[in-house]
Amino acid sequence: MDGVNLQQLMELSQQMQSRVTELQERLEQETRTATSGGGMVEVTADGKGNIKAIKIDPAVVDPGEVEMLEDLIVAAASEVQRRAHEEMENEMRQAAGGIPMPGLGNLLG
Repeated sequence: MDGVNLQQLMELSQQMQSRVTELQERLEQETRTATSGGGMVEVTADGKGNIKAIKIDPAVVDPGEVEMLEDLIVAAASEVQRRAHEEMENEMRQAAGGIPMPGLGNLLG
């Protein structure tokens, strides 16, 4: 490989790292919301899938139904994390310019 190709490869690598850094910062600022139980439980996460807020309709707060409430929270949290992960992967593919790069999602850690 001659020096010009190596230099181009290094520049491309730096550009990609810059895009990943920008994407990481943007994902930390974005939020997504998912609900379960017909909207009785709402979970909000950042673009990386980290849970930021949980809202519970007071109508489902029944001491005899704690297990159902727990299930609703898990369902909404799982859904918002799935959505955030899916969108993050799409963003990473775009940042990589369509180049398949296994493990790029790990850079967003």
